[in-house]
Amino acid sequence: MKFTRRRFGGLAIAGASVPIAGLAQDTSLLDVQRAALSGTTSEFDAAMARIKERGNPDMAAALIVSLRFSRSRGVQIADALKSITGEDHFTDWFEWMLWQERNPQIKPHADFPTFKREVLLRVDGNFADFLRPEHIQPDAMRIRLEEISWGGVVKDGIPSLDNPDLIEAGEAGYLRGDDLVFGVSINGDTRAYPLRIMGWHEMFNEVIGGVPVALAYCTLCGSGILFETEVQGRSKPLILGSSGFLYRSNKLMFDRETNSLWNQYTGKPVVGPLVGSGIELKQRPVVITTWDNWTAANPSTTVLSLDTGHRRDYGSGVVYNDYFASPDLMFPAQVDQRQYAQKDYIFTVRQFGAARAWPLDAFMGMPVINDAIAGTQLLLIGDAETRSVRAYEREDRTFTPSAGRLHDQNGGEWRVTEDALVGPGGARLPRVAGHISYWFAWDNYLGDAASVYKG
Repeated sequence: MKFTRRRFGGLAIAGASVPIAGLAQDTSLLDVQRAALSGTTSEFDAAMARIKERGNPDMAAALIVSLRFSRSRGVQIADALKSITGEDHFTDWFEWMLWQERNPQIKPHADFPTFKREVLLRVDGNFADFLRPEHIQPDAMRIRLEEISWGGVVKDGIPSLDNPDLIEAGEAGYLRGDDLVFGVSINGDTRAYPLRIMGWHEMFNEVIGGVPVALAYCTLCGSGILFETEVQGRSKPLILGSSGFLYRSNKLMFDRETNSLWNQYTGKPVVGPLVGSGIELKQRPVVITTWDNWTAANPSTTVLSLDTGHRRDYGSGVVYNDYFASPDLMFPAQVDQRQYAQKDYIFTVRQFGAARAWPLDAFMGMPVINDAIAGTQLLLIGDAETRSVRAYEREDRTFTPSAGRLHDQNGGEWRVTEDALVGPGGARLPRVAGHISYWFAWDNYLGDAASVYKG
């Protein structure tokens, strides 16, 4: 079946009708918002009339929520949205969410947090863990509540793998040579996590090489980011999971100690008790490559076992196959496509007080790029076909590939490892953390604050 974003519109939410007797003039605007979603026909009609009569766009956020979850009232809700916003060319939830992202100056009514919380708790009562009233007020959040959307699953509906079983490479007969894996190596502890498994789980919590880490994989963003989970000032490592919520088509993960919501892309808490803590998770290097390439470079690697404790189809090319093959997004996110398509792959480094992206196409026919970020000289070694990029500091050296080997400007030969470039006399140039991503995610979270390699 061909993927289109429209498959995910028109969701419906159950709920008893709101007991509003005729929607008198003094009916609260919270009850008006409730009636717009799940009132009786007369209550709904009265709510639409009241919203249009007020003519204030502060009701737009609530109407957009209702537009997504309404079974049959989309035309009337869209008409009310047009009336209070003056926009007359949007019809569905996807388009109105993009409009909302473009218009942060329009603030929702003060009762909106209560209304949206009620709606989302009908989907899953466990969402209350994240949506405590004091934490979803505008001044308490680092993102806009109106831009948080339900991702179609309940809390932990995409279950994390916590200290999962691993097997020796020779035992992994289920893997094909061209299957992609996330490759991780910390202090000599080398492991592989196949994307065909991680796509179903989107998170692991592990201790690798003595370092507590979590791989946060947002399938919608094409990005798997390896974070250290031992945070200064906290007594034990964070354990992360998938909340069931999205922000601009990026997963919001949560930590199991405080139930704060975190932006998967930035590694920062955005809703909940840890907002304002100053915490930003430190990245560790991770690479996407083929199983054949990973085992050739790391023959002693271990790899995820199929025995995950969950029943899923872990076959090659199964999970999110339609989405990965489509140019469309599943959930709304604004993106500048003047230079790159929204699902073009990039490699991104956010270190040294700066952020920079390298389109994977830049590595076509040129596997080695000498570049810099914020004054730090970098070497990038990439393969667009396998989505593989590794970054290293290069100091004052300039590198060129020759006959499958890497040489500096003086002819010195260097060996590529997961930890560092190793050169003449045992010289070492450290690896720099980075990750693959779709362009739209980079553009949404960093945009003008970042730079892009132009070749």
